[in-house]
Amino acid sequence: VPGSKSITARALLISALAEDTSVLYGAGLSDDCLTFIGCLKSLGIGVDVSGTTVTVQGCGGKLPKDSGEVYVGSAGTAARFITALLALSKGQFIVRSSQQMERRPIGDLITALQSAGARFEFLKNEGCFPFKVWGNPAPSGEICVNIQKSSQFLSALLIAAVCAKGALRIKTTGSHGMAYVHMTADMMWSFGADVQEEHVEGGNLYTVKGAYSARKYDIEPDISAACYFYAINRILGTDIRVKGVMPRSMQSDSKFIELMRGGFDGGEVDMSAFSDQALTMAAIAPYFSKPTHICGIEHIRGQECDRIAAIICNLSAMGIECREEGSGVVIFPGTPRPAELQTFGDHRVAMSFAITGLRAEGIVIKDAEVCAKTFREYFTVLD
Repeated sequence: VPGSKSITARALLISALAEDTSVLYGAGLSDDCLTFIGCLKSLGIGVDVSGTTVTVQGCGGKLPKDSGEVYVGSAGTAARFITALLALSKGQFIVRSSQQMERRPIGDLITALQSAGARFEFLKNEGCFPFKVWGNPAPSGEICVNIQKSSQFLSALLIAAVCAKGALRIKTTGSHGMAYVHMTADMMWSFGADVQEEHVEGGNLYTVKGAYSARKYDIEPDISAACYFYAINRILGTDIRVKGVMPRSMQSDSKFIELMRGGFDGGEVDMSAFSDQALTMAAIAPYFSKPTHICGIEHIRGQECDRIAAIICNLSAMGIECREEGSGVVIFPGTPRPAELQTFGDHRVAMSFAITGLRAEGIVIKDAEVCAKTFREYFTVLD
């Protein structure tokens, strides 16, 4: 499977802000990551791609350009990371996105950056792409960010914090799975920055000091992509193994693989820390012997599509009994009937429900090419 999208995106931004030249091995070059590379190039960062090796000429925390236009497409990680980077850097920029991204929530990150002294002018809807941003590289005091909808808001602020003059303190409110934040901090430490975390009333307080130094860095295989093949094992009794997947990983989706290896057969499962696999779990839940209650996933309504609605729509189309409940969905065992399934422009919908079709006749995935967002060769590898 490709290199991790999450790790690749973080490594791209960190190495872009580092002193000197970094080399990233095993990068995941999905549509999202190629969009991110395009963003960095438009800001004057030198990036060279050769196979899955990416060489990045760092800027030492000061962007080569102080004006311009950036296009983040439908790449959620790039959209949030680039927004934080520009808001904490000197200059004036226009940031545009796809129509899909214009509908995705970013208001809580914008509010935090405005409190740090950045100015925004929204070109369509308040708190959404597209917008003009005037950055402030010298924020004073403490930035407070609500992470209820996405922990990426915090990761974006942490990585870009090295652009600020002096130590930057970031306080969180709201709750969210923090596995990706821990990944962010681990990678920042690997590149030489100092991230300190302490628990305070109402949330956590992070202090970022220091700067990034260039590294040669190996990127793990994408565990999110690997999970589909372990889901196949669970419902078909196969013994597929994904090359490079290790017993320990920085990626929280490894929890899904542990569940599959442990023979998970229904029941309640809190997937807040690995919600990218909620669709995968829903796609194979009809084959379990007990009802499956996936909870802790309310925030996936605001991703590429309303993923809870997509689960209900596609399972219902296959004649599987299911319902929304609390912060998630309950799915009952059953035999899927032939159906054409909608992807709603969401790569994970396409990849997940393909697994359902491996044990049922007549399952058709419409617009399956959307998988290119993170795993261009998915259906070739699956075949």
